[in-house]
Formats: sequence, C-alpha cells, structure tokens
Amino acid sequence: MPNIEQQKKRMRIAGRQRLENLRYRSTVKTVTRRLERAVSDGDDQAVATEHRELVRWIDKAASHGALHRNTAARKKAQAARLAGRS
Repeated sequence: MPNIEQQKKRMRIAGRQRLENLRYRSTVKTVTRRLERAVSDGDDQAVATEHRELVRWIDKAASHGALHRNTAARKKAQAARLAGRS
C-alpha cells in the first residue's frame, strides 16, 4: 500500500478507471452476443439495429482507451462480417 498521498490518490483514480474500462468491454461483449442472436434468428431489422449499436459502443470504448484502436477495428470488421451473413 502506498504511503504518499499522491500515490493513494492515483490508486483511487486507477480503480475507478479500471471499473469504467471493464464496463465498456463488458458492454461490447454483450452487444456482440445480441448481434449474434439477431443473425441466428434471421431478423434483418434487428441485425441492422444491433450492428449500429455495437459499432457505436466499440468506437466509444476505443475513444476512452478501454480498447486499443487496432482491437476496435478488428471487432468492427468481425461485426460487419457477421452482419453481412444475415
């Protein structure tokens, strides 16, 4: 445990940031599963909606630093391939 006040503060900040990043990554995974489910159901309207939502969340996560930009690009490409299958 840190003894210096600034180090204590950095630990608090890092803890909050870690939870925020976890929320972004978890949401991306959840929306990805919803897109996969929409594709398997064959509902084109739902596929388009979920794909748009997924891309929005991936971009948000990348801009906040929760995902690396190359990881975000890869996930968006995978989502586009998945959405194109419907």
